[in-house]
Amino acid sequence: MLLLRKIALVCFVCLFFTSCGLACGPGRGYGKRRHPKKLTPLAYKQFIPNVAEKTLGASGKYEGKITRNSERFKELIPNYNPDIIFKDEENTNADRLMTQRCKDKLNSLAISVMNQWPGVKLRVTEGWDEDGHHLEESLHYEGRAVDITTSDRDKSKYGMLSRLAVEAGFDWVYYESKAHVHCSVKAENSVAAKSGGCFPGSSTVLLADGRTKFIKDLKVGDKVLAADDEGNIAYSDFIMFMDQDPDTRRQFYVIETAEPERKITLTAAHLVFVRNASEVFGMTAKFASNVKPGHEVFVLNGKQGNLKTVKVERISTVEYAGSYAPVTAHGTIVVDQVLASCYAVIEDHKLAHLAFLPTRLSYGLTTWFFPERDSNTTFREDGLHWYSKMLFHIGSWVLDSDIFHPLGISNLS
Repeated sequence: MLLLRKIALVCFVCLFFTSCGLACGPGRGYGKRRHPKKLTPLAYKQFIPNVAEKTLGASGKYEGKITRNSERFKELIPNYNPDIIFKDEENTNADRLMTQRCKDKLNSLAISVMNQWPGVKLRVTEGWDEDGHHLEESLHYEGRAVDITTSDRDKSKYGMLSRLAVEAGFDWVYYESKAHVHCSVKAENSVAAKSGGCFPGSSTVLLADGRTKFIKDLKVGDKVLAADDEGNIAYSDFIMFMDQDPDTRRQFYVIETAEPERKITLTAAHLVFVRNASEVFGMTAKFASNVKPGHEVFVLNGKQGNLKTVKVERISTVEYAGSYAPVTAHGTIVVDQVLASCYAVIEDHKLAHLAFLPTRLSYGLTTWFFPERDSNTTFREDGLHWYSKMLFHIGSWVLDSDIFHPLGISNLS
């Protein structure tokens, strides 16, 4: 029997890494290479995403003006990319100064511009502003915004230039003027820029033995309260942390109900289940940022020991240090007595659960081969799990961008 298990383990490992090699080798994964996505120019005065610039879903709040004498001036990095033309009206090289994130997105855009229009370069007309030429609380004062054109100043190109900026990863793009396109990014240390899909470490789960446990203290093999495919409560094995970061401060959505009073805290890109009568089992998964007052979420009904729906009364935001993304065998988890998905970034729970099938198989086989292992010891490494990173990069090629949460993409791209 032991020999049989060893042979099976070797076969599984070979199969697993062969499949990873196929997915990550030459080409873009399995099957046929996808045709390049058709890009649609932005309309004049259109902005993407369709929210205000200094909100969570875009470039985030204004954090204060940076001057040459301020401590934060070290956050600004000069951009000497020869493929970008800087207007530099002030002759101070101020337009070349920007945050690292802005520089990365701008350099990516410069390549796209040259590919789109051979012989044409990206041109920056406004970058960091130290002279007060913009409106109060403009992100130009933080080096997080640029105004751009093409080197030939062909205004007929600016709609497509806007679209290329979106594709390059700018957090907010606005076809602001017939003379330029405005782009901005999240702050380097912004909690909005570090939003994946997580819960605070102080959120609690219920174990099969009746105990309550902080999410941050979960051990592989813990049986936690979750729900099955039909929405019935079940205890499910905790398999892994998809992401764990004990230190970074992030912004969380707080979704509260009135009767009974329940409160779940999770990041914007995380999925939570809401009532949807059109679905087979009456529920669907939504990004936390898409949940609104009046939606009905599923909460634990203590007396009956089942789930019931209650209306969301209020939604707020809060900052916490530390965030954790637990994965269970069922792909669901009851956190602070509210049912949530284990997944984030893409608004499709079933697809995400299917994508994590290899991790469930790996856990099952490990449990089979090593049934006597100590469940209280587990290898923990801070940061995003390698498998999650791999899935995102594959998914970004085979899935439409609309399925991804904008903050999730920012975090992983």
